[in-house]
Amino acid sequence: MTVVRMLWVGMAALLAATFGAPAPAVAQDYPNQRVTIVVPFGAGSVTDIMARILADELAKRWNQQVVVENRPGLAGTVGVAKAAPDGYTLMLTSNGHTVAALVNKNLPFDPVKDFAGITRVSSAPLYLIINPEVPAKTLKELIDLAKAKPGTLNFSSPGLASTTFIAGALFRKAAGINIVHVPFKSAPDAVTAVVRGDAQMYFAPVNLSKEMAEAGKVRALAAVTPQRIPEMPNVPTFREAGLDYVYDSWFGLMAPAGVPRPIIEKINHDVVQIIQSPEAKAKLAAQFVIGVTDTPQQFDKIIHDETANLTEVFKEITN
Repeated sequence: MTVVRMLWVGMAALLAATFGAPAPAVAQDYPNQRVTIVVPFGAGSVTDIMARILADELAKRWNQQVVVENRPGLAGTVGVAKAAPDGYTLMLTSNGHTVAALVNKNLPFDPVKDFAGITRVSSAPLYLIINPEVPAKTLKELIDLAKAKPGTLNFSSPGLASTTFIAGALFRKAAGINIVHVPFKSAPDAVTAVVRGDAQMYFAPVNLSKEMAEAGKVRALAAVTPQRIPEMPNVPTFREAGLDYVYDSWFGLMAPAGVPRPIIEKINHDVVQIIQSPEAKAKLAAQFVIGVTDTPQQFDKIIHDETANLTEVFKEITN
């Protein structure tokens, strides 16, 4: 080894000891042990199924064990927020994460500051469905009815942190109407309430909307997506029906804040490749969700902006 070469090696070692290992080396060495993806929902949920799709594919790519751990409720999210920021504990959750602090006053974590976004993995298209007895055949007629009788129509949801509640709250604001939120213990209870007529409307996923609309149990008025959904091509989007409203009911992968950026970028790169593969797209489509991806920076901005926006919406609908 030449003297110059020895000096360069010595200098690199000194810099590494002083400032830590170079960023690329951190990413290249990751992962070298088991990775856990925490799902703050029960086994068998759509979020759980998506996490397992990812875990299987990541395990193949990384040649490491990737396990899914179901920790329903806040306990799961708290555990991830307080986990070591080394990239070996991740979380796949829904956009209900952005209202966690609004629903729980003494939340032991900050949904924005305590997490690093990796990427969204999918978006779940929703339809606004109503009880067939409601005298409205179109979205415009429903909005006109709500404006004529403020506070008399209501929408159901499985709770304040659910994506269906967020959809209803944002619809209420976009349309400038006073509709009342009625929470239920579960999604099936919230849907049953609309079928029975105890609630007038609900934001439901594609498979449920299609099945119940074809059976005549509900009427599907509009889709919250930018384009019509192929499964129900005759149902317009909100924009086509006259209201500038689009809602992204997303599911995304996060890590504790402080995970080295090169590791975040590596996970993002591998997850994006998986989500964009034909095999993953087919598996997600079977769950009636659409694969979507972002850069970590884009996803961080989505989390930040939605949390800020929904804070104002939440105040309006809970007052």
